Amino acid sequence: MANAKPKLLVVEDDEGLQAQLKWAYDNFDVLIAGDRESALTALRAETPAVVTLDLGLPPDPDGISEGFAVLDAIMALKPDTKVIVASGHGARDSALQAIQRGAYDFYQKPIDIEALGMIVDRALRLHAIEQENRRLAERVGDDRTVLGTMITAAPEMLKVSRTIERVAQTSVSVMLLGASGTGKELLARGLHDASDRRDSPFVAINCAAIPENLLESELFGHEKGAFTGAVKTTEGKIELAHGGTLFLDEIGDIPLQLQVKLLRFLQERTIERIGGRKPIAVDTRIVCATHQDLEAMIGEATFREDLFYRLAEIVVKIPPLAERAGDSILLAKAFLAQHAKEMNPQVQGFTPDALAAIDGWGWPGNVRELENRVKRSVIMADGKLVTPEDLDLSSSEDDEGEMPLNLKSAREQSDRKVIRQALARSEGNISSTAKLLGISRPTLYDLLKQYDLQG
Repeated sequence: MANAKPKLLVVEDDEGLQAQLKWAYDNFDVLIAGDRESALTALRAETPAVVTLDLGLPPDPDGISEGFAVLDAIMALKPDTKVIVASGHGARDSALQAIQRGAYDFYQKPIDIEALGMIVDRALRLHAIEQENRRLAERVGDDRTVLGTMITAAPEMLKVSRTIERVAQTSVSVMLLGASGTGKELLARGLHDASDRRDSPFVAINCAAIPENLLESELFGHEKGAFTGAVKTTEGKIELAHGGTLFLDEIGDIPLQLQVKLLRFLQERTIERIGGRKPIAVDTRIVCATHQDLEAMIGEATFREDLFYRLAEIVVKIPPLAERAGDSILLAKAFLAQHAKEMNPQVQGFTPDALAAIDGWGWPGNVRELENRVKRSVIMADGKLVTPEDLDLSSSEDDEGEMPLNLKSAREQSDRKVIRQALARSEGNISSTAKLLGISRPTLYDLLKQYDLQG
């Protein structure tokens, strides 16, 4: 059974073409069907990985209605099947419509056996990779969800999550460094949930989003009558987080005068509200984050060095999405499932071109940009599968102008890019990635080490 040929279903009413295709694909177990009923019977009984489908089938051999009916039935019964539709002269629009309805690809009549063979082989490889990823997902269960809610398969992020889990049980202050949209608040919440403070409040504040003249009151609170408009005593965020965790996002935007007061709290673990005279003891763990270079700000005297070392007892650097092998596709599928359920249930997945566009994009806005584009695509999609146009993405980034002229550097850059794309297509699975690249697992491990692509 291990050496069994893969199954290919040919749905074609022309007996001459039936014979020609069966002869051409002797490396497949070729199944033949001439109409809708026999095609669906073979589909249910044999579950072929790939189907070639002529849109012109009886009782509408000169039209496309029966072919579309077969395609829709296949997608409903076996949505993982890769269907390749036949397009006659001048019928390209019909073929593109078929892809919108879930077909994998199309081929032009009259048939070029060699060209069609390449499409069939590519479809079979993709089907095999998807099946392997599905088996892996079933085997690892929730292993792709770390720190409670963060989804990742990237070695870089798994390393970050292991660090977070280790420091969670301690009382040290943690600083998260990463670009906007990389998931700093999600990691901070994961740290809180993994600590012994999990049953107490998690309070978050974005220091860059609050005007400077209000930030002190937001952090430390105020007494009634402390200033115009202070009609009642109000606890600040530090006090509200007593017993739990306070997450200070964009800590680099805190003004110098307020940095002094925050430093005093970290040293003495007491606060005074604005207008108050009595110190209040507060047991709050501080986790902070920024995308700014605080060490450079220290050199420019815009951030206090002593406060930096109080906040940065443990520093965790969060890689951008472009450096998390496999995560862009993994996260895109998770976001699609979430938003399709809420906004457009007919959307079931991405076209192969859309997946290629996702893993080829640089994601300057990181995870936040990815989620926004997927949400938009769910709303804009006309069919069951999201296209690159729905995502508003080109199929790949045009970086030819950035390619170095040095041949060795160009080769290394090209190798690194191809390996990252293969890891993304395979969702981080080493065996699938090696097969996709046409190399052995030991060779892939050597390349990952050589190009520093592993966590």
